[in-house]
Order: sequence, then structure tokens, then C-alpha cells
Amino acid sequence: MSVLAQKNILIGVSGGIAAYKIPLLIRQLTKLSANVKVVMTPSSKEFVTPLTLSTVSKNDVFSEFTSQKNNNPSWNNHVELAEWADVFIIAPATSNTISSMANARCDNLLLACYLSSNCPVFVAPAMDLEMFKNNLNQENINKLKSNLTTVLPVGSGSLASGLEGEGRMLEPSEIIEFVENRTKESLPLNGFNILITAGPTHEKIDPVRYIGNSSSGKMGYYLSKKSIELGANVNLIIGPTNLSMDLSNINTIRVQDSEEMFKETIKLFDNSDIVICSAAISDFRPVQVIENKIKKENGLDSIKLEPTIDILKELGEVKSSQFLVGFALETDNVIKNAKNKLKSKNLDAIVVNKIGDFNPISSDYNQIDFINSSLEITSFEKKLKSDVSSDILNQIIKNVKKT
Repeated sequence: MSVLAQKNILIGVSGGIAAYKIPLLIRQLTKLSANVKVVMTPSSKEFVTPLTLSTVSKNDVFSEFTSQKNNNPSWNNHVELAEWADVFIIAPATSNTISSMANARCDNLLLACYLSSNCPVFVAPAMDLEMFKNNLNQENINKLKSNLTTVLPVGSGSLASGLEGEGRMLEPSEIIEFVENRTKESLPLNGFNILITAGPTHEKIDPVRYIGNSSSGKMGYYLSKKSIELGANVNLIIGPTNLSMDLSNINTIRVQDSEEMFKETIKLFDNSDIVICSAAISDFRPVQVIENKIKKENGLDSIKLEPTIDILKELGEVKSSQFLVGFALETDNVIKNAKNKLKSKNLDAIVVNKIGDFNPISSDYNQIDFINSSLEITSFEKKLKSDVSSDILNQIIKNVKKT
């Protein structure tokens, strides 16, 4: 999954021949699941039509401060457009547009959006060789850079004038790669290797029966998805679950029982920076797995059980620099028991699942307390697990920075 997935991307098109490449840029962004809107300068419509850009972006295209709908004028609010955007890409950016941006001129809708924006802005210059090299143009480019606007490099090759050299706009794929890389660099978990365990384990009784629980794996799945969005490299080890999952960019290992969960976790542990053990691992397993299916008519007096391996404790004993996070589900003495678990298993933090009017194991919701190694407690309201995952990771980021 791209870091641009689900991002709102505003594309500003100015009047250069390279505007013919913008439909492809939009198409590639939408394939990455980005939401795209387009604002054009009046002159850019001579090179690419609003209808084309509207069709590929599946959104209205804006080029004037007002629009006519059913003979009624309406205002195209540049502030709303600028605030909607998570990323603003101005491509192609002509010398005229760059000059206007650098000197705060505001005589079209694109410039009004730029001057009103607070999101990261990426400018892809497109012009002829000597124009690009001109000292005044370079001064304007440096002004933009000093104003925290990112100016992309230009490509080298055949130019519209027939000359060869620098000045051509980067190709759409190159623009996207540049924006993705810069976006990753700004993410709080960029470069972190995160290992997450999730779901239940099934401890076999016979070939068709097992001891397990109702864990859906949702919490670990959402933690994995959010970690990717925050720039991390993620390994997800997940027990048996029917959860429908988009596992793009997540290295996923499926296991059945606690022994498999431990073996796969320990393999990846040394190369992990953050380890989040959200799996609901069975505490006990049958001492003996019966080879054939137990017949009902034969009866079964008892099943002798033994404890499963305590994965969290094992990890706590061998950890070096890893930030290790466990989960606790308690029904009484909740905070006391969770703090004891944190200390006894050498954890860096523990997430306390609260049981209220719902069962957090199988529910779409959760309500948690986050306790760090200093025993500081941060409490949260009941939320969807997708939102809870953000709270957990924000707390981990805050505490990792302290260590």
C-alpha cells in the first residue's frame, strides 16, 4: 500500500505543454487509492481539457473563482480546496506560475489555493533550457524552497523548443516516487521494523476440534494497517481468522497454534524495533492430540491440559533494544494486574482492554488504558478498533522517543 493511499491530493495545472501528461499522473494516483481534485489556470485549458481531467479524477475540475450552475453563479472556495488537500502537487509549474507563487501574486484560483495551503506542496517545473537556467527564475525557485515548498528536480532530454537539456517536467511515475519518498521521510515510523501478533490460536484436541477463543484478529490487523500508513515496515503473524483483510505491503505469516506462533515470532524478533503482541493466545493445550476424530458415542471423560509457552515472557527475557508491548484483558483488579504483568514480563508498555457492555475480543470496538514502563496511565474512551490502533501507536511513538 502506498503512503499516498486515501490521501487527498490537489493537483494544480499551469499552462505548459507538459500538461498533456497530467491525465496519466492522475490515473496513477487513483490506482494508488488516492483521492484527487484538480485546479487549473485559465491558460492550461489550451493544453488539456477540464473534461479529460474530470473524467480521470472522477471529481469536478476548478479553474475560475466562480462557476455557473443552472445560470446561478457559485463561488469556488479556494480555502476549502486548500484545507481539503493533504498534498498539493503543482505540475507542470511554468516560469510564470513559479514567479507568481514566489512573489505572492494571486490572479487565478491555483495561486489562491497555493497561498492558502498548509499542507506539503510539491512543484514540478517545466520550461525550456535557458528559461530554467535564467538567474531570475532560479531566484524564484530558491524563494519557494525557503518558504518550505518542495521543488522537484527537472528532467533532461528533448524539449518542446527542439533543444536538448534540462527543463522538462519529470514523468508522472517519477513525480509520484519523489512525493512518496518525501512523504515517508516525514512519517514518525519511517524505517522502523514492527512485528505484530494477532488473532487466536487453535490448540488441537483431534483433527477437527480445538481449544481456542473468539478473537477476530481485528486489533492486530488495524495496528498493522496504521503502522504502514505511518511509514513502518510490518510483519504480521496472525492465527486462524476469517477476517477479510487488505494485506498490501504487510508481510503476513499465518499460523494455527501457540507453538507455531512462538517459532515465527522468535525468528523475526531480533530484527524488529517495535513488537506488539496483540494475539489472544490460548493459555492451555491438550497434552495429547488424539489421532482420529473422537466419536460422540464413545464419549470423552476428560481432556488433560498443559500450559502453552508464554510468548510474551520469553520475548521479555531475550529482548535487547526492542520496544515490547503486551495486551491484558482483566475482569478484576484491572490496573494492578496489568502493572504486575508489565513488570514480570519485562514489557515497555501494556494495553489494557476493558470489559464493559461489550466483549473487546470479538467486537469492532475497544476501550483501553495505555500503561508505560514508568507506570503512567493514559485512558481512552470506547472507540472503533481502527481508531484505537491510532491511539496505541501514538502512545508508542511518544514513549519510543523517550528511550
